[in-house]
Amino acid sequence: MKFIENIQQVAELQPDYLGFIFYEKSSRNFEGIIPKLPKGIKKVGVFVNEYLEIVVSLIEEYQLDAVQLHGDESVAYIKELKQYLPKVEVIKVFGIKYEFNFEVLEPYEEVVDYFLFDTKGKERGGNGVTFNWQILQNYNSTKPYFLSGGIGLEEVDELQSFLKREASKYCFAIDVNSKFETKPGIKSVKELKKFKKKY
Repeated sequence: MKFIENIQQVAELQPDYLGFIFYEKSSRNFEGIIPKLPKGIKKVGVFVNEYLEIVVSLIEEYQLDAVQLHGDESVAYIKELKQYLPKVEVIKVFGIKYEFNFEVLEPYEEVVDYFLFDTKGKERGGNGVTFNWQILQNYNSTKPYFLSGGIGLEEVDELQSFLKREASKYCFAIDVNSKFETKPGIKSVKELKKFKKKY
């Protein structure tokens, strides 16, 4: 999310989380004011290999409830973050394309609250492309995860089918972004309403 009016409109749909990207190279980079949100909506800061001091500072400034780490953040980095701010939820992102070695998740098990699986692409996120969800049949953790990557209205049938399969057992949330944008940072409330109704 990026602009106040659009944030307020989307917040009326009562999503569980609203994301704010703090990454200068992103066209969705957030530098504004987050308006007061309805209770129950968690504010998520999205970071990519950011200095820990800056992450902590922005969490405190914007009263963020969670962080989504899209870079190459180490286990030690996350442990240190948790020492500063133990109540902040940590969502660690991993990109998937044609295959994925789930063993790389093991060191993160004890330090993160959720994993997020996104499509590996030229950008760190918001590529608008899905990955092969069948790969998640090999998910060998009990840690809940977010499913992300190019999910829009066209994917609803496939999504409903996936959520009935064993691979979705630990799927905690669906992360949507670029497929609902009219331009970077602006979400179509009409399209999101349709998705929420169908999903």
